[in-house]
Amino acid sequence: MAMPTLSPNQNPSPVVLTSTGSTAESSSDEYTNSAANSSNYPFGVYLADQYGGLNQNFISGASDQVAYTYKKLGGDVLDIEITVGNVYTAYEEAVLEYSYIVNIHQAKNVLGDLMGNTTGSFDQDGEMKAGELSSSLDGARAELKMPRFTFEYSKRVADGVSEAVAAGGSLPEYSASFDSVASQQDYDLQSIIHSASIDGSTEGASFTGSIGKNKITIKKVLYKTAHAMWRFYGYYGGLNAVGNLSTYGMYSDDSTFEVIPAWQNKAQAMAYEDAIYTRNSHYSYELKNNKLRLFPSPTRMSPKKFWVHFTVKTDAWVEDSDKEGGADGVNNMNTLPFANIPYASINSIGKQWIRRFALSSAKEMLAQVRGKFGNTIPIPGDSVNLNATELLSQAKDEQQGLREELKTVLDELTYAKLAEKDAAIQANVNSTMKVVPSGIYTG
Repeated sequence: MAMPTLSPNQNPSPVVLTSTGSTAESSSDEYTNSAANSSNYPFGVYLADQYGGLNQNFISGASDQVAYTYKKLGGDVLDIEITVGNVYTAYEEAVLEYSYIVNIHQAKNVLGDLMGNTTGSFDQDGEMKAGELSSSLDGARAELKMPRFTFEYSKRVADGVSEAVAAGGSLPEYSASFDSVASQQDYDLQSIIHSASIDGSTEGASFTGSIGKNKITIKKVLYKTAHAMWRFYGYYGGLNAVGNLSTYGMYSDDSTFEVIPAWQNKAQAMAYEDAIYTRNSHYSYELKNNKLRLFPSPTRMSPKKFWVHFTVKTDAWVEDSDKEGGADGVNNMNTLPFANIPYASINSIGKQWIRRFALSSAKEMLAQVRGKFGNTIPIPGDSVNLNATELLSQAKDEQQGLREELKTVLDELTYAKLAEKDAAIQANVNSTMKVVPSGIYTG
């Protein structure tokens, strides 16, 4: 029996996914095969290897993805209306998505230790630009490294607190002096120090040109330089009698050169320092907005010269000359020197995630193609129902699920979580060892 002739004739899609991809290379500089053709990879991030040649591993992975997609979408039974180029694009997207999520995870781990450190220059694909990097980053592949734990962010906070309480920090502390005037109680230190910074006098040599309109912060006011050894070896001094701090510095006796423990020396030094700042001074002062008021009012017989220790308020955005502050460099996740994770550094765990994500991306592309025809397409005498809506929904759910799966795993692998697990293991070991009989040793 002869087959009937149908009218009109069925017109199947001219685009059907092949069962396999191809990794063959052209001998010319232009890659003519579908796998190596750069037009199949919108970004082309992984087409070249670290030596500038063709990245055969990535191309092989993309080519293998074609057969995987063909089988998973039922290509043995149904037409799959996408091209091999669509599959290659989906594979590239999957690798980039994997790199993106993993780099965010690592950024959470290391950002606090990399504040102010060197960053890099990136091209439109997120790759490090050659020839524009500092020597510390040249060829470093920072996204593959675990930095030293420096607690940089915590130290920045500590520096700010230290500066506020005059206990250290990174701001340089300067010293300046001024002459008192008989019967004058009030002195504008801001004006005095600013003038010294302009005229370049000896008193202002260390901070010449540094003041400008910046507000200074007075840390200490002195009317006598601290000669720490005066009361130890000088006039009516000595180390004092051993264990006797109440009359410290008042007498000199045979114990001056007695051998005593170091803590005794330290206690005596603390007593001397307390005497300087609480007992010896006959002057006090009040400071408001860098306006100094002395008590009592200076006289012709009072010390002629006063000293002040101060710091200069600096713009938070200005890089310190000694680089101690590190205003430039890494400041957030966006400036971390992380390029795309090299394809060769992604292990079997990552590559399986990439395959699954690429398959869901191919489903999304197929849904977009089939969706152009609505829910059905006509055939002679009937119509064929299409699954564009279901396919698109399935693809979106799979992609979201894969992202959440990867993020959940990575959240359990942060450095903080790993430290918690180490502590738990050690605690369990200690608990076990408590009930393990100790060996009996004979000697």
